[in-house]
Amino acid sequence: MTEHEVLVRWAAPGDARPGLLGLLDTVERARYEATARPADRARFLVGCALSRLALGELLDLPPADVPLRRVCPRCGGPHGKVRLTVPEGVPYPDVDFSVTHSGDVVGVAVCRTAAVGLDVEDDGIPLDVDAAARTALGDAELRSLYARPPAGRRSAFLRTWTRKEAVLKALGVGLGVPLRGLEVSAPDAAPAVLTWPEQLGRRPEASLTDLTDLTVRGTHPAAVAVLGGGGVRVVVRAGSGVAA
Repeated sequence: MTEHEVLVRWAAPGDARPGLLGLLDTVERARYEATARPADRARFLVGCALSRLALGELLDLPPADVPLRRVCPRCGGPHGKVRLTVPEGVPYPDVDFSVTHSGDVVGVAVCRTAAVGLDVEDDGIPLDVDAAARTALGDAELRSLYARPPAGRRSAFLRTWTRKEAVLKALGVGLGVPLRGLEVSAPDAAPAVLTWPEQLGRRPEASLTDLTDLTVRGTHPAAVAVLGGGGVRVVVRAGSGVAA
């Protein structure tokens, strides 16, 4: 079984400070300055800094020199999904990373040997569980959810949601994929992909997905998904904070 190590780091928008601006490139700096709401500006700054610090550690590069690009596939503007362009000669050419944020939590996962996806959800945000479940959960997942007492359904739904979104992020596809077709195990069972949307054109047997549950700050559910062949075992190396 192949072992993949994933570095996961967590921070908060409140960690934003002027010293982190020196880690941003010109495109990121322009986007930072163009963001109107202070909370959104802080979240963007911390997400950029956290990504650069984690990737710089893995690639043995100064964080400011990590080559990140944001290019919209539709218009070519600098606001698409952030991607890493690994420079020639670095030891790990297949590095992948995933950024997530929800409420007061910002996270990044970095893996040097496989595609990775990370998702976190703020357990304190307003949520209509019934409406969200009808959109996001398959039939078996709905039965599992409603077999639980009402008081436990919110946390169960969020655990299921983080697993699904982590898988979609690892695949590099958005929420346009029918979520009901991607079924995962029950929240109190070992995390696993059970059924695969036909639209993705692949099966779990051919591209095995390893799911790992995490909990941030004791309440916020999170999940890491790693894609690999021939069996996957994920070792998560956690860290926290940003520095400049």
